[in-house]
Amino acid sequence: MENFIISSGYVAILVLMIAESACIPVPSELIMTFGGVLAATGKLNLALVILVGSVGNIIGAYIAWAVGRTGGRALVMRYGKYVFLRTHDLERAERWFAKRGQAAVFFGRLLPVVRTFISLPAGVAEMEPVRFGIYTFLGSVPFVGFLAGVGYAVGANYNTFVKYVQDFGYLIALAVLILIAAFVYKRIRSSASEITDSV
Repeated sequence: MENFIISSGYVAILVLMIAESACIPVPSELIMTFGGVLAATGKLNLALVILVGSVGNIIGAYIAWAVGRTGGRALVMRYGKYVFLRTHDLERAERWFAKRGQAAVFFGRLLPVVRTFISLPAGVAEMEPVRFGIYTFLGSVPFVGFLAGVGYAVGANYNTFVKYVQDFGYLIALAVLILIAAFVYKRIRSSASEITDSV
């Protein structure tokens, strides 16, 4: 993905962000952060990275909205598996939309997972297209801008930054394994104690 962005620049960002917003699981966090990194190194322009990413979000959102509006939930459930759309993710977006109404399109754009799928229930609910587009744009720009800004700030130290994130992830995984081992050990000792007491 990084090579695609390096070689194709704004076109790659546009295509990938359209795909992400059209419910294809492409990590927008990586796309926009790396776009910001390229802007920091002078290969791209930060303002254009944010603009192109936001436009891609809107186009992809309208695709998902149109699928939801024309085919309804049944179509999404039937063919969603072909783009790795999980029922759990759709239901989460549906609950978010049902609870917050049309404003969910704006706020949902700021949340991981929900932001990718919020357009589908909006389409199923036949949300008015102009209002949908406005809410989508207003919700997309801060999210896209933040990610690109982080990438820009990280700049040339991107590889070091990724390594630190990975190392931190390894530490968390190690801590979880230790906790699981401690839990299992405690259960085994408890069971052994109960057997001894019964004898």
